[in-house]
Amino acid sequence: QVQLVESGGGLVQAGGSLRLSCAASGVIFRVNDMGWYRQAPGKQRELVAKITNGGSTNYADSVKGRFTISRVNAMNTVYLQMNSLKPEDTGVYYCNAEAEALIVGRRTEKNYWGQGTQVTVSS
Repeated sequence: QVQLVESGGGLVQAGGSLRLSCAASGVIFRVNDMGWYRQAPGKQRELVAKITNGGSTNYADSVKGRFTISRVNAMNTVYLQMNSLKPEDTGVYYCNAEAEALIVGRRTEKNYWGQGTQVTVSS
């Protein structure tokens, strides 16, 4: 199995910045797409940003120009730099990864989620 451990959430004033980190651990052969999703109270979980193993990125329109996703393949780690934060960015941020790992003796590709980290932006 693969575990995703997130860090970096917290409380920040509007206009401030936060950096989220997510590290994948386990017997991993390859991590493919990695991404960040968020869920605000009473709303569905939505994509914030994704990055492929080759570095191609995709952002939600609401965060373009303010957020930057990056990764270090050798460390199976993905980051989300969030600048110019707004109160509407408040929510629980979840790390997501598609990984090929050793599961019950077989190389298996699965989709994994982190436990989530709270981001609160005050006005």
